[in-house]
Amino acid sequence: MKIPINVPILGNEEIRAVTSVLQGNVLTSSSNQGGKNVQEFEKLASSFVKSRFAITVNSGTAALQAALYSLGVKAGDEVLLPSFTFVATANAVASTGAKPIFVDILKENYTIDPKDLKKKITKRSKIIMPVHLYGHVAYLDQILEIAKKHGLHVIEDAAQSLGSTFKGKHTGTFSDVGCYSLYPAKVMTSGEGGFLVTNNKKLHEKLLMIRNHGMVKGYDTKIFGLNLRLPEISAAIAKIQIKKLGKFLAKRRKNAKTLSELISDLRVKIPRERKNEKVNWYLYTIGIKNRDLVMKKLNSKGIGAAAYYTIPSHKTPFYQRKINLPTTDWAASRVLSLPIHPKVSQTNLEFIAKTLRACL
Repeated sequence: MKIPINVPILGNEEIRAVTSVLQGNVLTSSSNQGGKNVQEFEKLASSFVKSRFAITVNSGTAALQAALYSLGVKAGDEVLLPSFTFVATANAVASTGAKPIFVDILKENYTIDPKDLKKKITKRSKIIMPVHLYGHVAYLDQILEIAKKHGLHVIEDAAQSLGSTFKGKHTGTFSDVGCYSLYPAKVMTSGEGGFLVTNNKKLHEKLLMIRNHGMVKGYDTKIFGLNLRLPEISAAIAKIQIKKLGKFLAKRRKNAKTLSELISDLRVKIPRERKNEKVNWYLYTIGIKNRDLVMKKLNSKGIGAAAYYTIPSHKTPFYQRKINLPTTDWAASRVLSLPIHPKVSQTNLEFIAKTLRACL
């Protein structure tokens, strides 16, 4: 029995969509507005998250970069973000010449700690970049209040939280700009890809230029930009996937509930939703002692349990920051994600719970 941690769920509709693009012989577009499939997906994406605008790009990292450029981040600026996340968040900041300032996380849901955030703000601070890790919603009420007090912009790294909501509002839509990833392991995919959302018309126009070398019509580069365009094939896949997303998320929610019930009596930290929060259950992540040993035993039985961010960003060889982030260190040694994606069956869940029980 093999139960991977996450898999892309693709069907005949996606195959037909890709074939249609190939037959049409228009693989991409250098137009400011993007190709036909790009524009159609952007409408679907903005409708799904209830944002005024959506702008596609070719990765979640590109989305973060574009967001930073759109808000004028430059060398000498500081961007506050959690260390406990995929390094793309910090790398996007470093790529602009700005400095990532690493903040500790909360034990409750592995998102940025507002108390530590306050301590890290300086005169050079320009952006707060919370990450909705594993699909859990960061404590946005407090974060936005801190940002307002200090005159800072907020960019939501919602790469892992497409479909997560707080008080009925989607992650990515609380701030200046929200950024999503469409990587194959995410809750939906375009192969490689990402998109941004904003309600600000000027930011929307700026982001359209940033993803296309700063151009509007032809070679009229007006601002700094790069080639961050999403190909038509990827957009065609994304169009089909987002129509299935509601069903994908419902199955993840059902599986998460079932697994929580099956392991509720075990001595592990079970992930929970807080009041008014609806998690997309991108990754069902428990906290557990002897994590590496347990993971090894689960893997030996074909269960794709995985430990994400065992080396936090600030400890990677590139950054090597000697700072004290105790909860980040705790999480790095304890977290373990278990499979609950839509292809995981009731039998699979029972097997995961039984095997986990035998490990403890």
